[in-house]
Amino acid sequence: MNYYQEITLLPEAEIPLAFLWQNVFQQVHIALVEHKVASNQSLVAVGFPEYGQKGFPLGSKLRLFAKEQATLEKLAIDQWLTRLQDYVHIKGIKPVPEDVSYVSFVRKPVKSPERVEQEMQQKATLWAAKSGKPLVECLADLQQSKPIAWCTLPFIYLHSQQTKQCSPDKSSKFPLFIEMLPQSTALEGQFNCYGLSQKGRTQQTLATVPHF
Repeated sequence: MNYYQEITLLPEAEIPLAFLWQNVFQQVHIALVEHKVASNQSLVAVGFPEYGQKGFPLGSKLRLFAKEQATLEKLAIDQWLTRLQDYVHIKGIKPVPEDVSYVSFVRKPVKSPERVEQEMQQKATLWAAKSGKPLVECLADLQQSKPIAWCTLPFIYLHSQQTKQCSPDKSSKFPLFIEMLPQSTALEGQFNCYGLSQKGRTQQTLATVPHF
């Protein structure tokens, strides 16, 4: 990644930072989908230079990265954030500095409490039908291995466009948990349409962005 563009979120008393992140990142995601080069593959990546800071753990800055300056120019992120122009400051495209470290930002799958409860009910129902035990007893047994729907990683609430289209009556809101993995060197991999590294089975499949 040779070029970047920085977006600073500008919260106000009535517009908190978390709410701004939801709206800004939702627009960034839509922009990346519109400019994707393959199914769920983007030439533009995202970075969080203030990741892990106190307060809101993603900080107030978002960077967009690309190998070519023309890629960011074509994306034209300022046009996607027009309705939020009073709450963001978008800098021009710049070359990445020479002295940087490298990190991978990946999505961490975490099931919502509602999803966990739904799956527990389905498993208990199947078990009760096969074993002949009462449903209540099967649920009680499954509680011992119940997954924990909890995560301390930073997240942004987003709306799933697919859920909106396929199931308008169903809530499309979900938390996008983001994990930062420090790397010793730059890694060539692919980015999804959230701008995050595609996470494969080996480190070689990860992709990095400059961190500075």
